[in-house]
Amino acid sequence: MKFTAKRTAIAALVAAQLSALPSLAIAQEPEETEDQARDVELILVTGSFVRRSENFESPSPLAVVDSVSIDAIGAKNIADITQTLTINTGSENTPDAFTQNATAGTSNINLRGLGVASTLVLLNNRRQVVNAQQTNEGLNFVDTSSLVPMIAIDRMEIIKDGASALYGSDAVAGVVNFITKRNYEGAKVTVDYQDGAHGDNKEYILQGLWGASFDKGNVMAAISYTNRSPLFLSDRRLSRPQDDTSALGNPGAYFFTQGPLAGTPVIDPFGCAEFGGFPQLLAPPGTVPGLDIGLCGFDFGPGYSYVPDETRVNAYVKAAYELTDEMTWTSEISFARNRAERGGAPSFPILTGPLVPATHPNNPFGQAVVFFGRAEGNGFEADPANTESDTFRFNTALQGELENGFWEVSYTNATNDFLFTVEDVIESEFILALNGLGGGGCDPINGTPGQGPCEYFNPFASSYTNAPNSQNVIDSFSGLQRIDSNSDLEVLEGFASFDVFDLDGGVAGLALGAQYREETLSQDYDALSNQDAFTFVIGNPDFKDSLDVWAAFAELALPFTEDLDVQIALRYEDYGGNIGDTVDPKLAFNWRASDAFSLRGSISTSFRAPSVFMRNGGATTLQQLSDPLIGGANAFAAVRTSGNEELTPEESQAYNIGFSFEPIDDLSIELDYWNFDFEDLIIQESAQAILNDNPQDPTRIIRAGDPLNGPLVQVNNTYVNASELTTNGFDIVTSYRLETDIGTFVPNLTATYITTYDLTDPQAGEIDGAGRRNFTNIGVSSPELRANLGLGWKHDIYSANLFVRYISSYDDDQNCAGNDGSGVPPGGCGSAGLQEIDSHVTYDAQFSVDLGTMLNTQTSYLLTVGGINLTDEEPPQVFTNSGFDSKVHDPRGRQLYVRLAVEF
Repeated sequence: MKFTAKRTAIAALVAAQLSALPSLAIAQEPEETEDQARDVELILVTGSFVRRSENFESPSPLAVVDSVSIDAIGAKNIADITQTLTINTGSENTPDAFTQNATAGTSNINLRGLGVASTLVLLNNRRQVVNAQQTNEGLNFVDTSSLVPMIAIDRMEIIKDGASALYGSDAVAGVVNFITKRNYEGAKVTVDYQDGAHGDNKEYILQGLWGASFDKGNVMAAISYTNRSPLFLSDRRLSRPQDDTSALGNPGAYFFTQGPLAGTPVIDPFGCAEFGGFPQLLAPPGTVPGLDIGLCGFDFGPGYSYVPDETRVNAYVKAAYELTDEMTWTSEISFARNRAERGGAPSFPILTGPLVPATHPNNPFGQAVVFFGRAEGNGFEADPANTESDTFRFNTALQGELENGFWEVSYTNATNDFLFTVEDVIESEFILALNGLGGGGCDPINGTPGQGPCEYFNPFASSYTNAPNSQNVIDSFSGLQRIDSNSDLEVLEGFASFDVFDLDGGVAGLALGAQYREETLSQDYDALSNQDAFTFVIGNPDFKDSLDVWAAFAELALPFTEDLDVQIALRYEDYGGNIGDTVDPKLAFNWRASDAFSLRGSISTSFRAPSVFMRNGGATTLQQLSDPLIGGANAFAAVRTSGNEELTPEESQAYNIGFSFEPIDDLSIELDYWNFDFEDLIIQESAQAILNDNPQDPTRIIRAGDPLNGPLVQVNNTYVNASELTTNGFDIVTSYRLETDIGTFVPNLTATYITTYDLTDPQAGEIDGAGRRNFTNIGVSSPELRANLGLGWKHDIYSANLFVRYISSYDDDQNCAGNDGSGVPPGGCGSAGLQEIDSHVTYDAQFSVDLGTMLNTQTSYLLTVGGINLTDEEPPQVFTNSGFDSKVHDPRGRQLYVRLAVEF
């Protein structure tokens, strides 16, 4: 096999498969000579194990985004690409404490809104290790922030109709394959600077690429460094104070334990509003002389961040060597080191209902009372949460030529170490401090309350005036929760592809292969967490488990005629144990009815096994819930999820039908209809649905004070097999190339319209989720229409791109229309209906100039300036924590950037 640089099929596919392009950048290529046209290279295209020629058109809807298009949208990282794709919905690329408690600094892909674990992410056709820290929903995903430096990516290819028959169970929604540059020679350096319109949100990116070819092979290395400064809610407040207000504050509230007011909350009599609190009266003033029945709310929003403070280092090396004329050895090594710090509150709510004794010197009630609040609130500095993620990946492969085909054997070993740390209150130490036995030097057995080194912690508002707390006593009950997670992946696979017989349209190809993979996941909690010692994050037991999978697969490519290609694929996977095995087929075709019109279609089944975490793991997350007992008002509570070993695999069927049409020269139209049907879908039970179903179930709903009517503090849930999810819709892409005296213009449109997103939720019942936020059920936010309208221009050494991005309005099932965010009452919204989340339009633009050509230098200098969301549109307001839907919209506002790329 020769390492000569040839134009691959992807250059042709970019024009033919526009359905992936979030934008269209114009690239000019020299015309091929007749000899070059005959020198056709056979390559592997994502979605097939049979090598194809350059003019092959995939029977599956294959979307391609090349490096030119990536640069055209001003993408600084993979998340910038995926969030512009209309086929992607519900991904978590700016995770914060409200939507993703412990995965700050990560990003992922969610094709069709089927879940971040339902899209298989590949790098050069190889599997990637999943992130060891799961999402709030308990899903372990491939962190796209930890793949490779952006400068090394040549293109990304996306199969949009499901590909389990070829790649395995986690390709349910499709495959995204990131392909690095090949046979690169030279050196390239890029410097990016991006500045946000709000706060100190800036981003610096430095990247380098080097490659060289020699007689028997080539080597390429890339490295990138990213530094992103944070954006806090206080820098751009999208929410109202009440949206981020917790009922547990400091000043706080207290429950009487005896007498006629037993179980009734009263606001701190030393003050609430005067110290920054928000009184929430539950009875008219004067109901109890001298006391206000209710709670003292705390606005925890300002200390939290929309965008965490991040640093990333990514490195990648790839080498290939010809062992013989028929055999090549390739190896890849990549490493990613990501660090992120997101803002938080001064301290978490204390959910354990500690008792303040009657003997406490600051207790004004004359009896023991239950404290309903937090250790530190208004006026205190926020405590951050930190994530440290290290990902290492090694792959080595042998490829060889057969007389009428080729073979390949590869081994992949990858690991992700993920450490999450956050500060919380230690329950036992806090109780000691309330009883006068706090402080670092206090002996709780022999010490005297409030004397010598033993101190009282004062939870009352008098701590703001005449009885402040010392840092010593606060430190004595503060602890750091550490979750040290590890995810390992080993894959050994091999396949062979060869010609089998002749058909009218060419030679039929057959591919046969086998794969073994082992996935291991472990989470090691600190000793305090193992004892459920914390008052909010509580804790969790350690766990470690693994999953072994054996697979065999086959693919048959049948060119029945010059105009009709058929693909038949079949995969068998065996998980062993209670999960069992599966056989999944796929049938696809492409019929070129004329030079201007082609028709494609596919149908397949899939099988997704429960993950290691879903079967054996467990976690406690923080979620905002609407409590039916208090009229649907929002409450911030812990949701504790336990694994379920009784889970069964989920099964699905997908089909796609589409066409490509070129009615006139340079005008291309593509339309696809897609449909996914899931049964026994594995989901985390909706805490909101559990709460709505029975808000007074003491086995699953934990309340402070009165176990049936007290304030909500915790919901217990697990993973279950839901009944069904059906989603379908249309993808449309059209583009026209117009040559003029002032340059080449390419207007283009990419859009996805979701016609159906129907859910059967175990608690919420039958849900029509299209055009809905799906806050109260198992789905994800699903605006019905997403569209990108672009205009590309190129003339001589100049080029420019303009984009208009549209997201349609959708309903917020957390709030009723006209009630200003007070939640959905138990009886529903009635004639008012759900609150509408407004449609959203943003404008991006970019201009580039080839300075190297302008200055007539041998070195290439490309200067690019641009802006994202140029008009600084705010994301539509949602009456929820942080004030917007983080799974749909970007909170950063206008981002201006400049890039200098120097290539030697």
